[in-house]
Amino acid sequence: MKVIQVGIGGMGNAWLGAVQRSPQVEYAGFVEINPEIARAQAHAYSLDQSVIFASLPAALEQVDADAVINITPPQFHRELTVYALEAGLPVLQEKPLAGTLDEARAIAAAAEDTGVLCSVAQNYRYRPLTQTVKRVLERGELGAVAAVAAEFYKGPHFGGFREEMSHPLIIDMSIHHFDLMRFFLGGDAQTIHAVSWNPPWSWFAGDASAAVQISFANGAQASYAGSWCSQALETSWNANWRFECERGVLLARDDRVTVQRLLSVGEGPGALVNQHALPEDVPLIDMEREGQDYLLQEFYEAVTAGGQTATTAQDNIHTMELVFGIVRACDGGQPVKL
Repeated sequence: MKVIQVGIGGMGNAWLGAVQRSPQVEYAGFVEINPEIARAQAHAYSLDQSVIFASLPAALEQVDADAVINITPPQFHRELTVYALEAGLPVLQEKPLAGTLDEARAIAAAAEDTGVLCSVAQNYRYRPLTQTVKRVLERGELGAVAAVAAEFYKGPHFGGFREEMSHPLIIDMSIHHFDLMRFFLGGDAQTIHAVSWNPPWSWFAGDASAAVQISFANGAQASYAGSWCSQALETSWNANWRFECERGVLLARDDRVTVQRLLSVGEGPGALVNQHALPEDVPLIDMEREGQDYLLQEFYEAVTAGGQTATTAQDNIHTMELVFGIVRACDGGQPVKL
């Protein structure tokens, strides 16, 4: 399968590596509007500079491609992805689906109307930690999940568009964790309470810290606390998670998964307290491919077989509705119902 990658700087590095590692996917061409980035990346990755173009229409006029990988900043996603879909080319694009909810809905509608695949790179779903958590929950040994608590604290200095966003934590980073809530709970959000703020030392223009409470359609409650300008004691990028379940608790902390099962319940006056098994570490699943490599292979298989991926635009729009619902709750100071 031959692809055109639009955007080869920044996050484009992860996809350049993934495509070059793939035995099934190769490059037909590239789009990069910054000549300096184009020259530097051509040298770093041994790219053919004759097929690096300044626009997607120019690339499509000059090379034959089977699909497009869109790694541009969010504000360009709608224009480029819809153009590719209407040209009949499946698209694998970076999250978020778009820079605004209206633009995200336009992309989902274009994918639906054209019948052409648009897949969103929610790569955090495809890591050993998250796949292990999902498998434990799906086995059903712990019973129903009543509550989920997630904590995320990091202090990255990216520069660029992220540091100018109004809600950089929620829209560009925590979207991964909110998508994982949908993935883990197997459902969608209904009601959101949220606040966001920017600590005085923050290097972000917009709010880089938030606290969120979400009610899901299946009755589960989810809480989230996070910051993208934390100064110490950081969590992993996967965040720390606690699942309160009917027959025990699952922890995913510091990229380790631990389960403690409930053995018996104390009943009546003077009864013993609940009895538990000893905490048990759960080995992480061994994955042949992770992250971008998994997503690229899944995309390849869907395109060549005429199928779908797990994170199509039509599915991912529910993650976008959750994320922008959180933004509305933060900005409006009132609960939001989806």
